[in-house]
Amino acid sequence: MKLYSWNVNGIRAVLKKGTFQEFIKNEQPDILCLQEMKAREDQAELDLPDYYKYWNSADKAGYSGTAIFSKVKPFSVINGFADAIAEKYHLAGDSYGDPTKEGRVISAEFDEFWVVTVYTPNSKGDLSRLELRHKQWDPAFLEHLKELEKTKPVLFSGDLNVAHNEIDLANPAPNVGKHGFTNEEREGFDTFEAAGFVDTFRAKYPDTTEAYSWWTHWANARARNVGWRIDYWLASQSIADSVIEAKIHPDVPGSDHCPVSIELKLT
Repeated sequence: MKLYSWNVNGIRAVLKKGTFQEFIKNEQPDILCLQEMKAREDQAELDLPDYYKYWNSADKAGYSGTAIFSKVKPFSVINGFADAIAEKYHLAGDSYGDPTKEGRVISAEFDEFWVVTVYTPNSKGDLSRLELRHKQWDPAFLEHLKELEKTKPVLFSGDLNVAHNEIDLANPAPNVGKHGFTNEEREGFDTFEAAGFVDTFRAKYPDTTEAYSWWTHWANARARNVGWRIDYWLASQSIADSVIEAKIHPDVPGSDHCPVSIELKLT
């Protein structure tokens, strides 16, 4: 079973370019997790007869949003967090808006596991959303994952908006303390691992360098591979050994992010 995750940076844009259709044709994902859709379902002309499609769109038009497309129909689908989790971590919003109304999380239950995809709030260049990210969002998201894990193992993917370690970005030294590479964001990732979730790519390739999933539009960064690995698949410890491959697909065009994938073999 092939599971892919891709921040498309606007589903309508990649459809217009034709790159999304080419990706589906070439890769044939069994389950596809998408972030930053920037559209409602009725705004995108998607011809995908082989897939069940589930969207969690932001209230704000043209902003954020996630989706899961699957060849296998899930048993259930959950948009966002349970009210109790949102209330516990006071996720009512900040000056940018309410992150629970930005379509940032969608979870789908399958026979042997949950698949969750997330578009984590960006801390912003001036770090004005770092506190919300660190003290509210990351703990709330982890609690959501652990609640799901009470019933089945969890595979979660998405744009986590953080490079975990120095190996995960081309220029770590000048980016220390900047958004995407602050101690707080990196600690959030540490907490996922401490809770038993495995970074599938690093589990397979602990020393692989120059493996990035996002590149700025500036200075020809993608062609020069001056990038960041901020898109991930993490797995519950109990299912991590079933992940037989983990890949990054920098040759797939259409977005400033590229897809990341895992291959799952269940006994």
